[in-house]
Amino acid sequence: MSRSADHPGHIQKSSLSSPLTPESTQRGRLPFLTTALFLSYMAVAMPLAVIPPFVTSWPGYGNALAGIAVGSAFVSTILTRTLAGSFADRRGGRAAMRAGLCLYFVASLICLASCSHALPRSGAFALLLFGRLLLGVGESYTLVGMHGWGIGLMGPQGAGKVLTWTGAAMYGAFALGGPVGLEFYHMAGFAPLMAICAVLPCLGLAVIRTVPAAPVLNGERESFWPVLGIIRPYGTVVALQGVGFAVLGAFLSVYFLHQHWHFGSLGLTCFGLAFVAGRLFCAHLPDRLGGITVAMMSLSIEALGQGCIALAPVPILALVGAVFTGAGCSLIYPSMGVEVVKRVPASIRATALGGFAAFQDLSYAVSGPAAGLVSDRFGYEAIFLMGMACALLGLLLVIRLRHRDRIAA
Repeated sequence: MSRSADHPGHIQKSSLSSPLTPESTQRGRLPFLTTALFLSYMAVAMPLAVIPPFVTSWPGYGNALAGIAVGSAFVSTILTRTLAGSFADRRGGRAAMRAGLCLYFVASLICLASCSHALPRSGAFALLLFGRLLLGVGESYTLVGMHGWGIGLMGPQGAGKVLTWTGAAMYGAFALGGPVGLEFYHMAGFAPLMAICAVLPCLGLAVIRTVPAAPVLNGERESFWPVLGIIRPYGTVVALQGVGFAVLGAFLSVYFLHQHWHFGSLGLTCFGLAFVAGRLFCAHLPDRLGGITVAMMSLSIEALGQGCIALAPVPILALVGAVFTGAGCSLIYPSMGVEVVKRVPASIRATALGGFAAFQDLSYAVSGPAAGLVSDRFGYEAIFLMGMACALLGLLLVIRLRHRDRIAA
C-alpha cells in the first residue's frame, strides 16, 4: 500500500483507508497488543516506587540522587518520542514495538547488574542510571509502536479505540505495578524484582508473535517542524489536562493528611477506577462522536472534579471530585489523538503521535514541581484550583478549535 504526495512540502490529510482484513478480525488482535503493552508497563511501574528506598539504602545516597534515578527514564522518554515515531513510520509499528520490548529486557538486566557487590557505589549508580535511561527509550518505542501497529491494522477510523486501550493498559499497569513491586521488593529484594521485570517484556513478545504486521505506508516524510505546527494545539489540550492528573496523583494523599481526613489512599483508588472504567466502557466515543465533542465534555467534568476537591468541606466530596477527575481525564488523550490522526498523512502518523505524546510527558514532568511550589506558598487547595483552571483553559482552547473547524468547513 502506498501514499504519494501530491503537493511536496505540505502536510496532507490522511484518508480513511480500510484495513486489509475485516474489522472484527483486526479488533480481535487489539487485545494481544494491549496485553503486551500492559506487561511492558508493569516492568516500568514495578520498580518505580522501589528505586528510592533502594538508592537511599546506600550510604551517602539521598533523595536527590534517588529522584534523578527515577526521573531519568521520563527524560529519555520525552527526548525519544519523535525518534521512535520516525522509526515506526519507516519500519512499521510492529518492528518499533518489538524493538521497545527488547530494550525493556536489556534495560532491566542492566538495572539488575547494578546490584553487584563487585561494583563501587558510584559504578552501581551509573549502571542503574544507564538502565533507567534505556528503559525510557524502550517505553518510547513500545508505546509509539503500539499506536502505529494498532491503527495500521484497524485503520484511522479505529484510532480512538486503539489510543483508549493503550491508555487503559498503561494506567492499569501503573495502578497494579506500584504496590506489587513494593511488596515484592520487601519480600525478595531489588535483584529478583528486576529479574521479573526482564521476563515481562519477553512474555509480551510471545503474546504478539502471531499478530501480523500492518502495511508500511510510503509517502513523503516531512520534517518534524511542520508536523509540530499541526499537533501543537491538540498536544496543548492534553498538557493542560495532565496538570489535574499529575497534582491529584502526587498530592491527594498529602492533602487528606493535611485536612486530618482518613482514606486518602481511597481517593487514588476512586480516581484510578473511574479513569480505567472510562477507557474500557467509552472507548468508542471519540471515534463515534468526534474528538472535539468528547474533549469538551471531558474537560468540563475534570474541571468540576478538581473544584470539588479544592473546595470540599468533607472527605466524601473530595472523593467524588477524584471520581470526576478520573472520568474527565480518561478520554481527553484519545480524543485529541483522533484529531491528530485525521490531520496528518498516514506515512508520518507514528511520528505525529510520538510528538503528541511528548506533550503529556512534559506536562507530568513539570506539574509536580510547579504544584509543590504553589502548595508551599498558597496551600494544598490552591494546587487543585490550579488543576481546575488548566482544565478550563483546555476547554476554551477546544472550543476555539471547534470554531476554527466550522469556519474551515
